[in-house]
This record gives sequence, C-alpha cells and structure tokens, in this order.
Amino acid sequence: MSNVTVLGSGFGALSTVRQLRRAGHAGEITVISPRDHLHYLPSTIWIPTHLRKGEDLKIPLAHFFREQKVTYVQASVTGLADGGRTVLTDAGSHANDQLVIATGGRFIRKLPGIEHALIPCEGIAVGEEIERRLDALSGGTIAVGFATNPNEQGAMRGGPMFEFLFIIETVLRKQGRRDKFEIVFFNPATRPGQRLGPKAVDGLLAEMAKRGIRTHLGHKMVRLEANKVVTEGGEIAADLILFMPGLTGPAWLSNADLPLSPGGMIVADTKCRVEGRPGVWVVGDAGSFPGPDWMPKQAHQADLQAKAAAVNVVATLAGRAPSVDFKPELICIVDTLDAGMVVFRNETFNFVGPKSIVFHWLKRIFEGYYLRTFR
Repeated sequence: MSNVTVLGSGFGALSTVRQLRRAGHAGEITVISPRDHLHYLPSTIWIPTHLRKGEDLKIPLAHFFREQKVTYVQASVTGLADGGRTVLTDAGSHANDQLVIATGGRFIRKLPGIEHALIPCEGIAVGEEIERRLDALSGGTIAVGFATNPNEQGAMRGGPMFEFLFIIETVLRKQGRRDKFEIVFFNPATRPGQRLGPKAVDGLLAEMAKRGIRTHLGHKMVRLEANKVVTEGGEIAADLILFMPGLTGPAWLSNADLPLSPGGMIVADTKCRVEGRPGVWVVGDAGSFPGPDWMPKQAHQADLQAKAAAVNVVATLAGRAPSVDFKPELICIVDTLDAGMVVFRNETFNFVGPKSIVFHWLKRIFEGYYLRTFR
C-alpha cells in the first residue's frame, strides 16, 4: 500500500492530509512533526488585547489524525536521503512513496541585535510576551516594522505587522493611555505592503496618519539595539520593538540535496513538484514558486497549494500525469480591533474593501470555522 508522508503540522500540512483523502487516497498517510497540535498564529494579534489567551490557539490534532487515518510520528526532520524517498529525523529514518514538504519557513536572524526585537509570527509565546510588556509599559515609544529576504523579495510576512501596529494603537486608545506613547512604523520600502496593491498601500498609510502613527520609510536597516532601531536614514528610540524579518527555508534543507532558490527555499513548479526530484512536493512557506510578484506567503496560499499538490500526488500514484496548477490568490483582512479592511487579489482582480467593523467580526467567525475543522 502506497505511503504518502507529509512533513509538518501547520496549515499547509493539514490541508494536504485532508485533500489527499478527498482526492481518493486510501493508502497510508504519515505526518512527521515535532508538534501534535496546531498553533493558530493568525489570532496571536489578539493576545495583547486580552481577547485571546495563548492556550485558546493551541489545537490538539489527535482527533483529526484519527479521523483522517494518519500515522503521526513525533520527530524533527534533519534531512532527506535517496532522492527524497527517505526522511531523516532525530528519531530515526522513515521511507515513503511520495513526500510532501510543508514544514514552513524560517525567519532570517542575521540583522545585528535582532535579539532585542520580538518576532510575532515565531509563535504563541511571543504574542504572550508582547502582552506582558505592553501591560508593563507606562509610556514610551513602540516601534513596529518588517523586512524581506533580499534574495527573494516575496519572502516576507508583512500583514500581521500592520495588524499589530493598528491593534496596539487601538488598545492604548481604549485604555486611555494613547497620549503617553509614540508609535512608529518602519520599513526599508517607501511604500510597504505593495503585494496588497496600490490602493491598499494608500489606505494603510492614510490610516497611520489618521491615528498619529509616525512613519520611518525607505531606509535600509543597520542594526537593532536594546532601546533603538538604527537605519541608514536615522535612529528610532524604542521601549518596545516588534520586527518581522524576511523568510528563508528551514535549516534542515542543508542536509537534503534539494534545489534551492537564491533565497534558500525549495524550487518548485506550478504543480508543486520539486524540480528534478520525482515524488517530492512542497507547499507553503518552504517553497519558491513561479507566479506573480504579489503572490503571498500566507495560510490561504498554502491551502491552495496543498489542494493542487494532493490531487497531483494521487494522480501520480495512479500512473497519471499531474495536471493541476495551484491558483495564486491573496485574501486577507487587516484587522484594527475596532474595524477591519479586506483585501483580495488574483491574476485579474484587485479589490480593497472599505474599513468596517463587519470585517473584524468576519475574521473572528473564520477563526472559529477553521478551528472547528481540526477540533
């Protein structure tokens, strides 16, 4: 019986498992990951507001694995052998007939002094630390920014940083403390968020101006210090720094003999096939895919890639040629706690909705729907 092994337990991995069963794969599915629960990182934006607790966002996957007839292996991947047919882990090696890599990316921590910043998407614990530090501050300057991988311009996650920026401003205002803080948004680009489209960028910058958020844009970052962001265009004194660096591939790729992009990600085609490695596929942040320059690194895009990869894996096992391309698509709600702005983009259409409290509630409704799927 054919075995499909999926690496990871995040959005791309779990969607791959579900889509494999929907596409008719009746054989074995093995999931290898150090974690047997899903961390729902999109909702960490609400931890500093006390709207969510960290434990609310950790979803045990035992029920999902039983329902999908998955063999779960708790281990960390350390490399690949035999052209991908063997997965090497810290708990032994595992053979497969088809391999789907969905381990996600890794934040680039090369900026000097990056240890002085909190990187929100590194995990739930970081969201809790932001909550703790924000509560402890009686005033000062909060600096929020993000950057990209210089060798792979699309390898960034800027959307959550806009949300942390606006949500923190909203919380301080609701608490009656806003006048005691300066909030600064910094970015090496002069128009950050370009993947969302020109209209969205205009809206984001206008919202910053409306809320009294100072911007420091278009200056390359030099370093971070304990109480300072240093750029080529000047310094920002800061009592709290939130910074999202660019993404690259997972560290274990150095022991995998896979084709890598200049930015350190796995080179794949529009069908999610890894170049020159039959039976090896990649979805989500670990991959470098052809597509428009606005194509996002986000859960929705990973889900779309997982759907295509799963159908193509099932076709391959049946002796048919893979035929499904993933769809490039961006959809997000930039939440501000008291409202939200929806942005949609595909290869023919770019829509930016008006700011409305409705979109904040839609984001919360979607969270509940998504988490019920795995609970």
